[in-house]
Amino acid sequence: MSQTENTKSGKTIDIAGIMKRIPHRYPMLLIDRVVDVVTAESCTGIKNVTVNEPFFQGHFPGHPIMPGVLIIEAMAQTAATLVVDSMEGVDGDSHIVYFMTIDSARFRKPVVPGDQLRIKVQKERRRGNVWKFRGEAFVDDVLCAEAVYTAMLVLDSDVAPGEKADNGD
Repeated sequence: MSQTENTKSGKTIDIAGIMKRIPHRYPMLLIDRVVDVVTAESCTGIKNVTVNEPFFQGHFPGHPIMPGVLIIEAMAQTAATLVVDSMEGVDGDSHIVYFMTIDSARFRKPVVPGDQLRIKVQKERRRGNVWKFRGEAFVDDVLCAEAVYTAMLVLDSDVAPGEKADNGD
């Protein structure tokens, strides 16, 4: 399977392609595929939620729910994949996308093992290397979470030693 393939509704980026674009790895890589990519505008991240996720051991025993902050992180990873994919001469080896703000976060329905999270991100604005997105996370057609957030694309050489391993958002 190729890391990027074109479909009628837009480009699809598989897990290998995601890992070329963002630095996240297990257990912090929270998206499995990105579909319906419209360059520099929008895309949809797919997260297959399984009971084997490490956070379910403690959130909550006997009543597993995906933490809302991780749903927002999955939104950020989806947007970061779009940002890096949209820019010429940019990849996961040369640049990192960092969270700057999270606004208007709302959690509407719990996400549980067995769900498939569809994370729709839409660019609201871009000024230079700063991008603002609206993200919505759905299970089936039910809105589970939403947020507005900004991120900045940074040249990897501008990142202080030690930051790269901890702050790849």
